[in-house]
Amino acid sequence: MSREYPTQPIAAVAATIIHDGKVLLVVRGKPPNMGKWGIPGGVVELGETTEQAVCREVLEETNIVVKPKRLITILDSIGRDKEGHVRVHYILLEYLCEFISGEVKAASDAPDAKWVLLTDLNTLDMIEITRTLVNKVAREEGLL
Repeated sequence: MSREYPTQPIAAVAATIIHDGKVLLVVRGKPPNMGKWGIPGGVVELGETTEQAVCREVLEETNIVVKPKRLITILDSIGRDKEGHVRVHYILLEYLCEFISGEVKAASDAPDAKWVLLTDLNTLDMIEITRTLVNKVAREEGLL
């Protein structure tokens, strides 16, 4: 199924990983939000659970091994074209994940990846809903 003008919503996952006062971010290598900083994630593949998908996506994009701790929220990401037709429609399952191991190395569809101090989030060209989500989670976890 095509990701643009799909015939039904597409299930996707994303991971908020906070470790030592930093959050793991990637530069989006594909639309939507290509070129902006965000959290690692992607589409759930046939036959995998959402928790397996979030672990796979983080490893593919950043070389980091994580363990999902809890589901933070579910978001709808719907984009329409000028005529009002649905161009993209994702159902995003946002997970808080625990860092297990690895050294950050950008890969797959993320041209850059790095740990960013929570206090530096406002200095990045970042997806605004992601900035809000990371700050909310950091506060809930007592990190801000």
